[in-house]
Amino acid sequence: MADAQRRAVENNRRRLREQGLDRFEVRGLESDKALLRAVAKRLARNDEAGARLRADIEARVSPSPDQRGGILRAFRQSPLVGADLELDRETTAGRDVDL
Repeated sequence: MADAQRRAVENNRRRLREQGLDRFEVRGLESDKALLRAVAKRLARNDEAGARLRADIEARVSPSPDQRGGILRAFRQSPLVGADLELDRETTAGRDVDL
């Protein structure tokens, strides 16, 4: 990278930091790229709509750690509830192995 281009990139990143913005890389599906960019732009505006979006995403993606019973709740919502599955296994003595 040429010196002028490197300085331009450094200056741009410095200005972004001064505005409270940061650069980061995420991995995702190619089909989600436009969606993720739109979400990032909305959050970067740091306005009321961004705050609502941030709160909604946080509520959906990362439930609070003090919330108990999440696994039990998931099992109770399973489509297999009431399916009368037979989950008992036959107990055997095993088999003889020649060593």
